[in-house]
Amino acid sequence: MGTAESTVPQQLADGGVQPSAPELLQLYERMLLIRRTEERLSADSAAGKLPGAVHLYIGEEAVATGVCAHLADRDYVTSTHRGHGHYLAKGGDLRAMMAEIWGKREGICRGMGGSMHVADISKGILGANGIVGAGLAIATGAAFGARLDGDGKVAVCFFGDGASNQGVLMETLNVSTLWQLPVIFVCENNLFSEFTPSREVTAGRIADRARAFAMPTAEIDGNDVLAVWQAAGEAVDRARAGDGPSFIEARTYRIQGHFEAERFILAGDRYREDAEVAQWRARDPLERMRAHLISAGAASPDGLGVLDARVLQEVDSAAAYAEAGQPADPDLAATLMFAGTEG
Repeated sequence: MGTAESTVPQQLADGGVQPSAPELLQLYERMLLIRRTEERLSADSAAGKLPGAVHLYIGEEAVATGVCAHLADRDYVTSTHRGHGHYLAKGGDLRAMMAEIWGKREGICRGMGGSMHVADISKGILGANGIVGAGLAIATGAAFGARLDGDGKVAVCFFGDGASNQGVLMETLNVSTLWQLPVIFVCENNLFSEFTPSREVTAGRIADRARAFAMPTAEIDGNDVLAVWQAAGEAVDRARAGDGPSFIEARTYRIQGHFEAERFILAGDRYREDAEVAQWRARDPLERMRAHLISAGAASPDGLGVLDARVLQEVDSAAAYAEAGQPADPDLAATLMFAGTEG
């Protein structure tokens, strides 16, 4: 999502800046696209239309959107098994992503990556990754390359609270600080590691892991896209200026389950209460942004309704494109593994 032409930014209460009215609408539209896409995937998963599991980003849209608003195609991002939102926030092609999730040749990875491995190098999307914490080293390596290029590129690593307990985080925090690499670590603390509350497996404050390396650190409300936008903007500016890495802990919540078919393996057990989910639904990042747009005079309820209808039509069209696609070619499994082997 590029930066829109805008009026002079308004000052926030703490002296920061906020997006202009056109930029606010861009942020909302991108979050809305992610939400409606994930809702469609949830419905199609329940209907048995998808060839595999999907891990949805519903409730966390503000994090990817607020961060990626500051990035260009040449900047890098690494993602997680819950990566559809990062892909779309970075400007990835919706139809190609849907085709990938459906396992079709028209997919961004020709149907060989599926839901957990969407990637598009042309957009700087180095890939979602099913290995917890794997993106940390990839993003740090990309940032090292960006520093050698010396052209102002940055790398962003999105990772979850579970990955904050991986040893590779300490290694990448250390080396990125020593070498002053242009990388931003964004921890999406959604309070759960699969089916386990984070409080049961994570000691201390996650952000303190970065403070131990004297890294600039922010702890923010990850359901407030404006707070994310501001913190990310400061971190990206620092990185582009050659002032090294930053760490953002965005506290949010995973509204959906760990993955859409979890009820079959939980066999009636539960790891959270409905009241907790309802409490977080009341802090829905889309509803908060919608209310802000209307109160700020940046949009009307009718105008937002028209926008929603247009986004839904886009999602429906992408799903139809995916369903009508050609199945992935199994022979690609061998030819795509090694450079120079593709026919």
